[in-house]
Amino acid sequence: MMTTFSLVIGGIVLLAIMLGVRIVPQKQEYIVERLGKYHTTLSAGLNVIIPIVDRVAYKISLKEQTIPVPSQEAITKDNISVSVGGNVYLTITDSVKAAYNVDNWEFAVTQLSQTVMRSAIGGIELDETFSNRGVLNAKIVESISEHSAKWGVSVSMYELDEVEPPQSVKEAMERQMKSEREKRSAILEAQGKRESKILVAEGEKQAAVLDAQGRKESQILAAQALKEEKVLHAQGESEALIKLAEGQAESLNKVAEALNNAGGQQAMQFELAKGAIDAKKLLAKDSTVMLLSDKQADPSETVAQAMAVTTALSQDK
Repeated sequence: MMTTFSLVIGGIVLLAIMLGVRIVPQKQEYIVERLGKYHTTLSAGLNVIIPIVDRVAYKISLKEQTIPVPSQEAITKDNISVSVGGNVYLTITDSVKAAYNVDNWEFAVTQLSQTVMRSAIGGIELDETFSNRGVLNAKIVESISEHSAKWGVSVSMYELDEVEPPQSVKEAMERQMKSEREKRSAILEAQGKRESKILVAEGEKQAAVLDAQGRKESQILAAQALKEEKVLHAQGESEALIKLAEGQAESLNKVAEALNNAGGQQAMQFELAKGAIDAKKLLAKDSTVMLLSDKQADPSETVAQAMAVTTALSQDK
């Protein structure tokens, strides 16, 4: 009888222990209530509670979570209706506040995000929703964080994932973008033509400069060649004159030496007289030449003149 009773008691105790053991996963916290009132918070690991008296009322994840914010209509500062949506990134920093300060913290954050987003869109123009999206996201995060802190929620980031203007506005924007693209294309084409003309002009200028330099160098080379030719020609004429003068001087020296030799003067006189007579014979053969009868025509006179010349040369020597 005692054995059966012991087994029953042991079974009850074992069942109580099994019902009281709670294993909390990593990055989670369990909120425990005792008799309907907050009692404690169970952290990750093995925990024990009292069955029936204690119960796990909330299981809170401490991981960063992403909550999608449904699209909604908002009106921009320039009175354009747009459809906007996004995602909010948050972390539970106080599980007790998240459990007891708000009925449903996830729903509350979603509604708050929509309200803040709608207000932020109303403060800017349509173009800024595309160009200043980073600034807009930062403003939304700041506004949400001011209100969500009392719920134990910390918002780290907000991202607008879509901004849809009306179809008419989209068509107008597309026409404007097309016009801008055509304008940029025309500007780029004009710049390309301008740069091409500049390059062609620079090329022609360089070609003209090179051509002028080539002609100048050619003229300089031609002038130098002509100068060298004239110098060489002058040197040649000078050397020829020097050679001729040297030859004449040598010839005169030989004549003078011959005159100083014995019988030299008589031989010279004879040669001069003979030459004069031969010359007059040649003149006499020409029918168009008339010889005058004077002293110079007399051969003896010619010989006398030649002898006088040779005598003078001999004396000078």
